[in-house]
Amino acid sequence: MPPSTTTLRLILGDQLNPLHSWFAGLRADVLYVLMEVRQETDYVHHHAQKIIAIFAAMRAMARQLEQGGHRVHYLRIDDPANLQSIPANIDALLAHYGASGFEYQEPDEYRLDAQLADYAARLPTPGSMAGSEHFLTARDEAGRIFAKRAQWLMEYFYRQMRLVHGVLVEPGGKPAGGQWNFDHDNRKPWRGTPPEPLDARAQHDHSALWESIKAAGVASFGRPDAARIVWPQDRAEALTHLDAFIQHGLPHFGDYQDAMHSTATRLFHSMLSFALNTKMLNPREVIAEAEDAWRVGHAPLHAVEGFIRQILGWREYVRGVYWANMPGYERHNVFGHDTPLPSWFWDGKTKMRCLGHAIGQSLDDAHAHHIQRLMIIGNFSLLAGLDPHQVHEWYLGVYVDAFEWVEMPNTIGMSQFADGGLLATKPYVSSAAYIDRMSDYCKGCHYDKKARLGQTACPFNALYWDFFERNAERLAGNQRLGMVYRNLFKMDDEARAACAEQAASLRARLEQL
Repeated sequence: MPPSTTTLRLILGDQLNPLHSWFAGLRADVLYVLMEVRQETDYVHHHAQKIIAIFAAMRAMARQLEQGGHRVHYLRIDDPANLQSIPANIDALLAHYGASGFEYQEPDEYRLDAQLADYAARLPTPGSMAGSEHFLTARDEAGRIFAKRAQWLMEYFYRQMRLVHGVLVEPGGKPAGGQWNFDHDNRKPWRGTPPEPLDARAQHDHSALWESIKAAGVASFGRPDAARIVWPQDRAEALTHLDAFIQHGLPHFGDYQDAMHSTATRLFHSMLSFALNTKMLNPREVIAEAEDAWRVGHAPLHAVEGFIRQILGWREYVRGVYWANMPGYERHNVFGHDTPLPSWFWDGKTKMRCLGHAIGQSLDDAHAHHIQRLMIIGNFSLLAGLDPHQVHEWYLGVYVDAFEWVEMPNTIGMSQFADGGLLATKPYVSSAAYIDRMSDYCKGCHYDKKARLGQTACPFNALYWDFFERNAERLAGNQRLGMVYRNLFKMDDEARAACAEQAASLRARLEQL
């Protein structure tokens, strides 16, 4: 007879940490449950590689647990017994195994947190929630830090985290190198040297998995590339990716973290966000590896500080913003933008070379680095007045590392400034000049990077000035935008009117750009 089961423990697809304390000992009365469900594939339209990579990693986690002696029940997407929702499947498994207990780890997305809390409370014996043992901060920690301050600022939060966790600080609490932030040293364009590190990530053939996903009726978009999936399947593989980044990418990451180039999709970025956000890697170990690289002289301080700021600062901060503003944060739309996404968001076919490359890369690889996301795709979306909720859903679906807690604040707050400044201190937009300075995208483009008016003028230029013109009442008092408005107000009325007319024409024919 199979061993009796008293407790089901649910593991979600972004909780793939084999070092969690749940697994410290073997318990014959505990059954671990992982499930591939339409509830999770269908709540937003997802990139094919994202679905494949998460399912493959979930299956690898299940195998590892079974090999370690744990009891596992795994529901595949095409299993006839799969009811395609988490509560329905748990109900069926509780009945099947005669179990009375249900436990789950703290979800990172509000919708799952609410669903599972409600479900657990309704059980005859209420279920319980364990911590995920992943983040350096509690959900409400950022909210408590800023409770008595007039404004939330990431930089203040980041410095507190450095001190609390003793990261890049010297005796007496002084920052390593005499300053907290080296962002001004991290803005070089990349012109081909040093060479982009080789992509040493292993390729996995998940063709059979992809066929089962399609057969189950799951809709997706983007290039599946199922026979060559490069996203890690497990913690051991993620650790090799971390080692490779520390060795080959980190020394140059600082200089070129904001650079973009048509022939180098990764440059010196870590590509670790999928492994971090599925919890194969812990942020503490990633931070420690980077700091050690500086202390032994392998990587310069400005590179290490810039990388650590993304994890200890920004990643933890946006999670705090998310939980402090949910539910409802996704509906912020301070500018009232309501233009639907152009069709080329789904195929990359636009004459704007920068957008064609950034969106095309996103569709091909389920990945683009943060400046492509912010200063190309997000920049255009805000200037063109695209619906921020549609932009949010596109970002959430297209990127393999996108989970709502991290993606939503980055899109609604940072990229689209739709929250009116709850997250960011100013809209992050630019004309063609910035794009040309930080990339090679303008070379060979159909549009003229220097022209503001005319059929072949770069759309970013008129849209940029018109955005600030249309929103002057809201934005002109922002101290960080003083130079922008001084330059705008230096233009004569005829030039400003021409910009407005050009921008209106562009917004009316987005499909043809």
